[in-house]
Amino acid sequence: MRFFLSPPHMSGNELKYIEEVFKSNYIAPLGEFVNRFEKSVKEYSKSENALALNSATAALHLALRVAGVEQNDIVLASSFTFIASVAPICYLKAKPIFIDCDETYNLDITLLKRAIKECEKRPKALILTHLYGNAAKMDEIMQICSENNIILIEDAAEALGSFYREKALGTFGEFGVYSYNGNKIITTSGGGMLVGKNKEKVEKARFYSTQAREDCLHYEHLDYGYNYRLSNVLGAIGLAQMEVLEQRVLKKREIYNWYKEFLGDKLTFLDELKDSRSNRWLSTALIDFDTKELNLYEKNINISQKNIPLHPKISKLIDDLKKEQIETRPLWKAMHTQAVFKDCKAYINGNSELFFQKGICLPSGTAMQKNDVKEISELILKSIKE
Repeated sequence: MRFFLSPPHMSGNELKYIEEVFKSNYIAPLGEFVNRFEKSVKEYSKSENALALNSATAALHLALRVAGVEQNDIVLASSFTFIASVAPICYLKAKPIFIDCDETYNLDITLLKRAIKECEKRPKALILTHLYGNAAKMDEIMQICSENNIILIEDAAEALGSFYREKALGTFGEFGVYSYNGNKIITTSGGGMLVGKNKEKVEKARFYSTQAREDCLHYEHLDYGYNYRLSNVLGAIGLAQMEVLEQRVLKKREIYNWYKEFLGDKLTFLDELKDSRSNRWLSTALIDFDTKELNLYEKNINISQKNIPLHPKISKLIDDLKKEQIETRPLWKAMHTQAVFKDCKAYINGNSELFFQKGICLPSGTAMQKNDVKEISELILKSIKE
């Protein structure tokens, strides 16, 4: 049997709703199911406004634009993430400054304060990623952004179903985004959602997402926009997936706990923050890890390795599991170590590089059973022992 990292899991009303879409012939963007999908996200997350889009990247792009980010503005961003979290900064020709992570995989508060203090001008916004579904330290980050008049945009692409102090991640900042890509906890095959507190700004994003077309019989444009809306077919899938989201979260957390049960003596599993609930989108672990290795050079700026070698055991483990048709990956390679951002400023402490070297993402599909996790765990123990 082949185990993928995080495959789609369709098991509810997806086909039923798609059939309704086909009967109505509303296949293209907009339609009843896009509206119902947005409503379901608002109800689940307690967001005031929601906009269904074709990707979370599009949602971040629109959030930055309606937040007023322009060319040469400074946007702070989590460095330990996937490039889609920060690429929209470049779309607007703004300047990213990357902030390394703490022991939660998320943005380090000490470095954030330092970056703001030393910035040549006030940063316009902060894109904060909640990595692998784990909550960042929101109390402190919210306060810092408020004190410095920085717009907080939460990249909760991996964190739908995660909460901090019983509040959904993605709903703390001015804007938040969720992803429904094929590998996320629930999926529309490809899609995203922008949520936000300000109705006027979210409606402006809605306007931009449909080519900035004016309310005229003909096609009239006073501004430029984008083709970013979600189709009604995918909206139908999204609505059905939202109906089983809580089941998927509970199963992901169960899978994570099974890995800890079988591997906790040999690998390190980082805990979620107190008063938070991670959706455990991917079960991740660290090998030969010692907390004394954290924050090794936080006093240095723009000093980092670009070509970071994986720990030999991680390289071997990935190869060994691949031979058994088990998909695994290293953790994200931080943005400040990527060649495309070689000229960007970064505030680093070495943590994201350490996690990349020693970390692994394990199969976390919600159709897995305990015996599957046990089988994979036994292969992992065999590999790292040899």
